[in-house]
Amino acid sequence: MKSINLYTDTKALIFDLDGTLADTMPLHFEAWKKAAEIMGVEYSFEWLSACAGMPSSKIIEKLNREYNHSIDPQEFSVIKEDFFAKEMHKITEIKPVTDLVYKYHKQIPMAVGTGGKRNIAQETMEILGLDKYIPILVSADDVNNHKPEPETFLKCAELMGVDPKFCQVFEDGLLGIQAAEKAGMMVTDVTPYY
Repeated sequence: MKSINLYTDTKALIFDLDGTLADTMPLHFEAWKKAAEIMGVEYSFEWLSACAGMPSSKIIEKLNREYNHSIDPQEFSVIKEDFFAKEMHKITEIKPVTDLVYKYHKQIPMAVGTGGKRNIAQETMEILGLDKYIPILVSADDVNNHKPEPETFLKCAELMGVDPKFCQVFEDGLLGIQAAEKAGMMVTDVTPYY
């Protein structure tokens, strides 16, 4: 297993949560599948994968626009989150990434910037014990403009008191990588490491 390195100028670390620190994407995709069956929604796995990092309600809004559906985004989100919550006990860490947290804890400021809802993100961090290491969490509930917009990561930098250009973001999704780049931050795609 390869280890992930920091850039020379890195003064703060920002981690995406789902698919970066936490191996939750299979659980999210399964919850989506079950909610979609109940709501009568059709989509391709590739289409949904391209939306990774967006809140469920925003994904449904996008689905409605692109496929001329009229699915209630909030209703879908509640159903999907209920299915996900029942499976949260299966969440595991993504070791090459969490190793960075353990290695640099108390040495470098850290934050989590996620497209997930705060309550689910907080519970995910608690299940993995990461809440003890990373004090700052910026969720979809804390920003108006979600990934691929940079607001999530810029808010993390602000809360850590670090200039964005000195922040290194760890991401697994294209939208998150685009958000980090728009924020003027260094970015590492973690997918080659697991």
